[in-house]
Amino acid sequence: MSGERNLERLQRQMAAQLQPETYVYCSFPDFQLPSGISPICTFRESEGLTAIVERSQADRACVPHMFEARLITLTVHSSLEAIGFLATVATALAKAGIPCNAVAAYHHDHLFVPKAVAEEAMSVLDSLAST
Repeated sequence: MSGERNLERLQRQMAAQLQPETYVYCSFPDFQLPSGISPICTFRESEGLTAIVERSQADRACVPHMFEARLITLTVHSSLEAIGFLATVATALAKAGIPCNAVAAYHHDHLFVPKAVAEEAMSVLDSLAST
């Protein structure tokens, strides 16, 4: 299955799930992950390797980090070619004053939102799914 493309079905079936962990963003200019760091996501940029890791791992490894976030997984199997889904989600969060960093993976879309407003973000997403 290649995933859902229809925006209305994606929105209605997104079923947001808030994960319990706190994640942080780290940057490694030498492109090397220290021992004990097992990222949920990485991205290579010219400035270095960005890694999103559980805060507890970053703290244990004494790795500088920023943006304490909670992870919200949109459990609908979205197509990587779906048009407007993340834009719709990000717009709803933006209207509520909630920033998000989105990661589109093979099966699902994932949102990293500030830890302090994670529950509020879930309310916004639940409302969006019911419209």
